[in-house]
Amino acid sequence: MTKLLQKAFEEASKLPEEEQDALGRILLEELASEHRWEELFAGSHDLLAELADQALAEHRAGRTQKLDPEKL
Repeated sequence: MTKLLQKAFEEASKLPEEEQDALGRILLEELASEHRWEELFAGSHDLLAELADQALAEHRAGRTQKLDPEKL
């Protein structure tokens, strides 16, 4: 465990039990969300590469336009 995380847990341990539980739930939910994103991105690498290839092919074929931020 890093020193920073250790310090955070030490500070959290001073909170009332109810607030510790709330913080624990938030942390666990965040970690679960991060894990889901990692799984989704890991499974989409081939699709993203294919979409990038298609976009580059369209650009090389002259079928793209420069983005004008003023027209967004």
